[in-house]
Amino acid sequence: MRKILHADCDCFFAAVEMRDNPALAEVPLAIGGSPERRGVIATCNYPARAFGIHSAMPTARALRLCPHLTLLPGSFDKYREVSRQIQAIFHELTPLVEPLSLDEAFLDVSAVERFSGSATWMARWLKQECLARTGITLSVGVAPNKFLAKIASDWEKPDGLTVITPERLEAFLAALPVKKLHGVGPATGARLEAMGITTCAALREVPLERLLEAFGKFGKRLFELARGIDERPVRLERERKSISVETTFARDLPDLASCREALAPLCERLEERLARHGHPPLAGLVVKVRFDDFGLTTLESRGLTPSPASYQGLLEQAWERRRRPVRLLGVGARLLPEAERRQLVLSL
Repeated sequence: MRKILHADCDCFFAAVEMRDNPALAEVPLAIGGSPERRGVIATCNYPARAFGIHSAMPTARALRLCPHLTLLPGSFDKYREVSRQIQAIFHELTPLVEPLSLDEAFLDVSAVERFSGSATWMARWLKQECLARTGITLSVGVAPNKFLAKIASDWEKPDGLTVITPERLEAFLAALPVKKLHGVGPATGARLEAMGITTCAALREVPLERLLEAFGKFGKRLFELARGIDERPVRLERERKSISVETTFARDLPDLASCREALAPLCERLEERLARHGHPPLAGLVVKVRFDDFGLTTLESRGLTPSPASYQGLLEQAWERRRRPVRLLGVGARLLPEAERRQLVLSL
């Protein structure tokens, strides 16, 4: 049985700022864009979370919830350096590290012989070393696979350590709410609840055929996760799946004509990003639109070339879904998966 750790820094950007200025530790603190520029919160500390503030929330709303919120723009060069230091500690333990972002990673410690092979002791060492060397606290989950390790790291935040041993696995899974399963968002969670399914124990009672009928191929994933099945390996390099750019406008775009005008510079920026990545083979194009009421729609199409005309056609279809002023516009390209790229090369 594998031994997987999921290490996650607690409110990372805010934690770095609180480390450098301890006076910020006890006050509501958030890192994010200014309300004047329609910014959003990147992260916040736990005193701010007590007011209902969370990441991706519009800054203006966060300030309404907590008028005395301390808002900082963030110093991302500093955050990247602290992340580099933490990742270096991870690699002292095992070379099998899969970074997910600046502040979290999976580690496969199945073959590590230090600490008598105890993944729990390894997790404790990681927490101690990261705090001692960088001043940042980690929450760590220990489990037989990535899915459970990620759930475990979030179980006792902040500064948590949750271990799901093989002996504890069945009881833990049986009581686990289905809304904790990876990929189960509000809509899927509501559909499961309507079926009378709120825990993995209840989900296990549903035949695979019924799950496939109700949820398509995601039904198979639900069937597996309810049983703790996750065979994904820890990958040293994560495959990039898409390239995109977006803009939140200082003032809402009032109509489709204004959106068309704003589309051209976005397409230029996307072309520059695609060029920097060597114009990789594409699987499809995507347009993202967030309206003034915060409703979000995305439209994707396969087989189109990434041209302004292609994106304009997608934009017009997306805008017709709500026909409201637009606060955010984005364009992107889905990349052809690596396996399909290799097959394409072999077939040429």
